[in-house]
Amino acid sequence: MEEIGVVKSIDGITAKVVVSRKASCCESCEKDVCDVPESGIETEAINAAGASVGQKVKIVMKSYSYFKGAMLIYVLPVFALIIGAVLGKLYLPAYFPETDSDLLAAGGGFLLFFVSLVPAKVLSSGMNKKTEYKPVIESIVEDNKNG
Repeated sequence: MEEIGVVKSIDGITAKVVVSRKASCCESCEKDVCDVPESGIETEAINAAGASVGQKVKIVMKSYSYFKGAMLIYVLPVFALIIGAVLGKLYLPAYFPETDSDLLAAGGGFLLFFVSLVPAKVLSSGMNKKTEYKPVIESIVEDNKNG
């Protein structure tokens, strides 16, 4: 995944890069209200190219990192929901014989779904701290510092 942005600030080996929203994305967006600010989105990237403040840069995020993050955030809770529903349907009627088993399945599914959000949050915050999951400034596209 590649984006073009402008370096806003430098902090050691990382840089804050503002990536502007793309017109092509705006055209295909189905939302009534845009949640991307006019100024763009600010992200932190490893400054491998040695860019300076004001330079236009190309930032790249490894598809493996992007995919792993998406799996953690989206698939883990859905998987927990399904497993919770199956376990709720099989085991909870023994503890709640007067309650409909489908209702217990739904309750078990949602319970495990919400419980799975805790490790997903902990793991994703740990991933944010590792440099291997951060975008990298691959190259300097244009020098905008002086103009």
